[in-house]
Amino acid sequence: MNKYIFKFNEKDEKPKYIQLSEYIISLIENKKIGEGEKLPPIRKYAKELGVNNDTIVAAYKKLVLLGYAYQKMGSGTYCKRRGKTKNFKSDYSRIIKDRLNNKDKKVYIDFVGEGFNNEYFPVEKFKKCINEVIDRDGINALTSYDTTGYSGLRSNISKVFWNGEVKEEDILILSGAQQGIDVIAKVLLNPGDKVVVEKPTYGGALYAFTSRRSSILEIDMESDGGNLVELEKILKGNKIKAMYLMSYFQNPTGVSYSKEKKEKLLELAEKYDFYIIEDDYLSELIYDKKEYITIKKLDVYDRVIYIKSFSKIFAPGIRLGYMILPKGIKDSVESSKISTDVLTSSLMQRTLDNYISKGYWIGYIEELRNHYKDMYYMMINLLEENLSKYIKFHKPNGGLVIYCEILDSRISSRKLFNYCLNKEILITPAVLFYNNYRIGDKYFRLSFSSVKEDEMKKGIICLREAFEELYEELGVY
Repeated sequence: MNKYIFKFNEKDEKPKYIQLSEYIISLIENKKIGEGEKLPPIRKYAKELGVNNDTIVAAYKKLVLLGYAYQKMGSGTYCKRRGKTKNFKSDYSRIIKDRLNNKDKKVYIDFVGEGFNNEYFPVEKFKKCINEVIDRDGINALTSYDTTGYSGLRSNISKVFWNGEVKEEDILILSGAQQGIDVIAKVLLNPGDKVVVEKPTYGGALYAFTSRRSSILEIDMESDGGNLVELEKILKGNKIKAMYLMSYFQNPTGVSYSKEKKEKLLELAEKYDFYIIEDDYLSELIYDKKEYITIKKLDVYDRVIYIKSFSKIFAPGIRLGYMILPKGIKDSVESSKISTDVLTSSLMQRTLDNYISKGYWIGYIEELRNHYKDMYYMMINLLEENLSKYIKFHKPNGGLVIYCEILDSRISSRKLFNYCLNKEILITPAVLFYNNYRIGDKYFRLSFSSVKEDEMKKGIICLREAFEELYEELGVY
């Protein structure tokens, strides 16, 4: 028990339980306590240190709150070594899943979810479209398929979303955007090939590229898109196959590329011979009057692989998206997609085609945009009123997330996450989006897609209270 002996500083303004918890954390981080090692029994430890049992209880609760320990009912408190992103990612996924499934019987305010509020999904209209398709096509709605996608849907995508500028035969229907990224990685990348991504970026893309054993190079995000000065330096010293980016309201930062940067990117792609994988994340949700245009629409070099998901903006369960391909890789990508997933749901494709044909899509998007525009401005106002002392944040003028930077370097996003969890609110620490967790620990993401107005107000106040407690612990008032 010698390593646990601790002498309290009576002159320190910090409560004894905080002094003790910080000491045990130092033992954990310096590997003087092993993973899963049982901490001293409360009564015995209190007697050893000359304090009451409540001090030990409070210290252990603090360790659990900060993710450095866990408790077994009737057994005691055990060490859990933290600090690595990989461990936190797995813990985070488990925690979010458990909390959203209500396993601890508490109701959490969800600033994590990226899905849409179910209240706005047009169930009756969609059901009508399904029934009409089954009445019209019969068993063919379930059994007939085209390996590149239902012709009617591809034709509608061309007409409604691209004004006929993209040919139907250049459109490939997908089972969601992630499948598109996976297929492109499979076609373009061999082990050791280099791909550029934004820093931070979407974890699903990182996984697709690393699974191909590719070398990932990163460029920082700026207020108008990726840092192209950094990109050109990389291009001058490396042969890259592709660059993956989100042109609108990038996840997690919410940043959109300026038209100037889009044009410059295309010039660089042509000059240095690489493809741009454009993941059009949420271009439908634009809240200001600024002109937005996809990189694909500016592409005169045939360098852009455009990927779009219907699942994100419409309904996750339909698992539909599409890809527009450059001619140079069109056949290879189509063949790879077929070998990966022979058939994307024929019924869902035909139903979505019918839904778009009836004009329902445009009306739905307009209603959705108006709702989330109101939620966006409410979130901005609440953050400015309650948290300007603690954070600064980017105003994306669209999308569903606000990316926040913690002003005090002593407070990590992982620590904030645990404090918020204790107040029954869920946030996303940005360590999940970085290879280097130390950079990501400065940031966190708030999504307003799944909360209601009263929940948002309550949640932001709770977030402020979490910061107040953290500042008090640091002795900052």
